[in-house]
Amino acid sequence: MLTAGILTSLCFFSMSFTAHAQPASRVVEGGGTGPYKAIMKEDPSLKAHTLFVPQDLSKFSKKQQLPVLVWGNGACANSPFEHYKFLNEIASYGYIVLATGYFPNEGERYRGPMSTTEQQIESIDWIIAQNADSKSPYYQKIDVKNIAVAGMSCGGLQTLYNCADPRIKTLMICNSGLFNESNAGSAVGGMPMPPKSKLKEIHSSIIYILGGETDIAYNNGMDDFHRIDHVPACATNFPVGHGGTYAQPHGGEFSVVALAWLNWQLKGDKEAAKMFKGPDCQLSKREKWTIEKNAMFDELK
Repeated sequence: MLTAGILTSLCFFSMSFTAHAQPASRVVEGGGTGPYKAIMKEDPSLKAHTLFVPQDLSKFSKKQQLPVLVWGNGACANSPFEHYKFLNEIASYGYIVLATGYFPNEGERYRGPMSTTEQQIESIDWIIAQNADSKSPYYQKIDVKNIAVAGMSCGGLQTLYNCADPRIKTLMICNSGLFNESNAGSAVGGMPMPPKSKLKEIHSSIIYILGGETDIAYNNGMDDFHRIDHVPACATNFPVGHGGTYAQPHGGEFSVVALAWLNWQLKGDKEAAKMFKGPDCQLSKREKWTIEKNAMFDELK
């Protein structure tokens, strides 16, 4: 989790993150490596959120819809400025990503009030309404039965706070985990702090993507994982620490694993399932990665 020292470093961030006069948009890293080149954009009807979506929506219809990824940011920042490459990469593989917070200005970092847990719920409400609105560019193009909610660090706490929402198909907790009573005092003020009992409200599959033992969220995340025995869960680790690989080109290794999980859980992709399924799963053979699975994990098809 974020320490007070890390949050203090956020004090150097730019203060220019506000809604633009005209909706902002930008193509990131050529639109990503996927088959549906993506764009990062604002939508005036969804304030304080950033969208990542394929540029050409004509390729999607009621027969080929976009699953949804709802995302919460590290430090509960109200902008996905640290994660935009990672999120853009996911969108390029045929997803609509709704990230909490203001559009990232190029070359600038966010400084301002924290985001809230409610913004993830706003994202879900908004995209379901858009799918039902004949005037929306997303009309009948969204797979509202396949929604993942995810977040990094403080954003992972927001995700776990919202875990009981029945519209969630799967959860992805990145560099995060709930605090114990014994270490709750090390949390930064303003973070959501649900108790460990909150884990019992999870009703979907869940993956933890952690940065190994040097990740300050490692102990919290692994403790969560070892407590979850009522839904399929796995914990994956890549030894890069708390910052993950989000800022690397196309989101680095974290994008590879996140995409495999989403493709399996939201698209039913059996090839993607091989990353996680079985004692000799692909992830266990991928350099530096480790994976642990609970007793219910093999129930996932």
